[in-house]
Amino acid sequence: MNEDLRFKFQALHEIVDAARGKLSRNIWDYLRGGTETETTLKRNRMALDSVAFRPRVLRDMRNVDASSNIFGHPMRLPVCLAPIGSLESFDPQGGVAAMNAASEFGCALMLSSVSTIPMEDVAKAAPGFKIAMLYKRGDDEFLDSYVSRAIDSGYDAFCLTVDSANYSRRERDIANRFAKPWRTGSGADWQAALSWKDVERYKTKYKLPIILKGIATAEDALMAIEHGVDMVYVSNHGGRQLDHGLGSFAVLPEVVDAVAGRSLVAVDGGFSRGTDIVKGIALGADFIGIGRLFCYGLAAGGADGVVRMLELLEEETKLALGLLGATHYSKIEKKQLCPAAPVSPPDVSSAFPLLETDDYKY
Repeated sequence: MNEDLRFKFQALHEIVDAARGKLSRNIWDYLRGGTETETTLKRNRMALDSVAFRPRVLRDMRNVDASSNIFGHPMRLPVCLAPIGSLESFDPQGGVAAMNAASEFGCALMLSSVSTIPMEDVAKAAPGFKIAMLYKRGDDEFLDSYVSRAIDSGYDAFCLTVDSANYSRRERDIANRFAKPWRTGSGADWQAALSWKDVERYKTKYKLPIILKGIATAEDALMAIEHGVDMVYVSNHGGRQLDHGLGSFAVLPEVVDAVAGRSLVAVDGGFSRGTDIVKGIALGADFIGIGRLFCYGLAAGGADGVVRMLELLEEETKLALGLLGATHYSKIEKKQLCPAAPVSPPDVSSAFPLLETDDYKY
C-alpha cells in the first residue's frame, strides 16, 4: 500500500473527488448514472437511509471484529468488489488491479465477463477469493466453455447475472451520445432467453458454487432455493436496469426470510459507508457488493486506491459496530435497527455530503 496515498485519502469522499478529477465526462456519467428517471438508483440510497441505529452502551468494546467467512474463505470485511463490465475504463490494469487489491486487503473479487483482460490473467495476478460472473452471450457450449475456464483458472464460484434480459435506456449515456466500446450487443438474445432451465442444467453438471445476481423478490429467492442455488444475490444492477424498482436494501428482509438459511445471501445497491455494511449484515446478508465505490478507488489510485477505500470502509465498520455496542455482527440485536426518515434527499453521492461544500466545488 502506497503510504503517500494513505495520507492523501483520509476520508471516502476524497477518493470520490479524486476519481471525478481523473475520469472523462462519458465515463463519469456512465459510472454514476442509472436508467431513465434514476428512481431505482435513488431508492437504493433512500432504503439505507431509512433505517437508524439504537446503540447499547457500557459493553466492553476493546476488541471489535469486522471479519467474516464466505464459502470457507476468511474475509477481512464481508465485502465483494462487484462485477463491473468496464474496469479498464477506470484503470488500464482493470481486473488485474482489482484482483491485486482484493488479495492485498482480504476480500473477494467478482469479475465480469465483459472485461478486456482475460479471466486467466486476472486469476494469475494474485491469490485470493475470486468469482467469475457471466452474461450469457451464446449457447450451452458458450456457457460450458466459460465455466471450464473459470474452474481451470481456480475461481471459487460462478455467478449468473439474471436481471438483464434487456439492456435499459441509460439516458446519461444517451444524452452524451456515448457508445460504450465494451458493449457490442452481440449475443444479447441468449441473455434474454436465460431461464431456470439454465440453472437446473448448471447444477446437474457442475459442483462449483453458483450465485444468481439480480434477485429482487421473495418469489424468485424461493425459486433459487428450489434449484439449489448456493448464494442469492439481491441486486437491481445499481439502479441501472428496471426503473421504479425498490431499493435493494428494502428487498433484503423478504429475501432473507424466504431463503431461511438454506443459501447464502448477498446484496448491493448504494452501499457506500461502514454503517451501510453493518446494516446489511445485521438484516441478514452474508456478503455486501461494493460497485461504484470500488470504481472510485480504482480511478483515484489503481489497486492502491481500492485498498485505501477498503481500509476506510473497515475503519468505519469497526467504529459503527463498537458504537452500536456489538463486538461482531452476530452480536447485533434486531431491535437495534429501527425505521427512520431520511435526513436528506437520496442521490448517488448523498452518502458524502462534503462533496457539496465549496471546498470541493462538486
